[in-house]
Amino acid sequence: MDQKSVMLLQLLSLTLLPVGTSEDPRRNVLFIISDDLRTSLGCYGDAVVRSPNIDQLASHSHVFLNAYAQQAVCAPSRTSLLTSRRPDTTRLYDFNSYWRKQAGNYSSLPQYHKEHGYQTRSYGKVFHQGIASNHTDDFPLSWTVPVFHPESLYYEKKKVCRGADGQLHADLLRRVSWSLGEHGEWAKYSNFDVATRVPLMFYVPGVTDKNSRKNSRKNSRKFQFIDVFGPTKSFINGQESENMVELLDIFPTLVHFSGLKVPKPCPEVSFQVELCREGQNRANDFYHQEKRINREQIAFSQYPRPSDTPQLNSDLPDLGDVRVMGYSMRSWDYRYTLWLGFDPKTFQVNVSDVHAGELYLLDSDPGQDHNVYEPDVTTTTTTTTTTAQTHTTNTTLNVSVWERLKLQMFHLKHKLRTGGKR
Repeated sequence: MDQKSVMLLQLLSLTLLPVGTSEDPRRNVLFIISDDLRTSLGCYGDAVVRSPNIDQLASHSHVFLNAYAQQAVCAPSRTSLLTSRRPDTTRLYDFNSYWRKQAGNYSSLPQYHKEHGYQTRSYGKVFHQGIASNHTDDFPLSWTVPVFHPESLYYEKKKVCRGADGQLHADLLRRVSWSLGEHGEWAKYSNFDVATRVPLMFYVPGVTDKNSRKNSRKNSRKFQFIDVFGPTKSFINGQESENMVELLDIFPTLVHFSGLKVPKPCPEVSFQVELCREGQNRANDFYHQEKRINREQIAFSQYPRPSDTPQLNSDLPDLGDVRVMGYSMRSWDYRYTLWLGFDPKTFQVNVSDVHAGELYLLDSDPGQDHNVYEPDVTTTTTTTTTTAQTHTTNTTLNVSVWERLKLQMFHLKHKLRTGGKR
């Protein structure tokens, strides 16, 4: 039996799964990931951006319209995605630790495929380079061969891009931040939608392309290169889900379509559990059309800060400088964020130490520009708890932060609906 392969390239946040064979039901996997890509794409409803090749892929894919990263910065987000563990579980909030040493020897997505007979290869940036991936991009645990990194920096600002005039122009290779002036920010380091919401799509032959196959011409190539400067072409997404999902969900969903056994959900305390998932298997969404918006479905994100007021390291604080952790939840109707006291030495979060809060009503404020949060004595009192003292208790406490946020959001929703009447 030939080994199946997993190839991961640095391009776009989507997953492509070509078909396996009758002898081997497992599929080959092409996983494509990109830094700092917003949902400014035609397939996400942007009428200005021209992205015909991505839109063409989306027309054969299942597109998740509301997918959220767990932390809006490279190393923590990529490590979380590739292990299906939240930053509180990987204990990586900056670039300066390796999760296998800092938190636990968690299996990664490519590692799981490799251990089940796949050849796994990485081209470009998949894991964050440096300390966060043990200076090896997690080779040899995750990869069959050493990772290849093209000398892309050599071409920075070089004239290598051919424009509509036929002439070469300077390459726009520098990283593009997600926030382009929204909320007065020029960066990605926040919990707002503009920093955490990302494109996510899966192409699964025979599953997501049923409608497109009916409309395609016989013997025509499914994915043909489209010149962005040529005539405008429009596409309709193959399948769509509007409900909230997280990048944690990629691991179990991709494993399902690879033909492998999906790991079990993690227990509350999972530091000693090498293989489990905090994400959800979304395969069911591919087979059953979404009938309604699930207003109870939630995506969680978080971001660390060194202080309550801006300072030089506010965007990218080292772990030792973190004093406040912003825990944020996104539902269909609201974005609710609490900024809580955090001890970087013990990884403790003190839910009674509320530094600030944010509440945005998305029906009337989709850009999240008008914070209507008001401290509520009753809510604060009911969430007060003793800070954790041990490794195990701290984990349980961190997990309960999300449950407490949900309870508080439901309380606030009731208060808003009833005008504050009890």
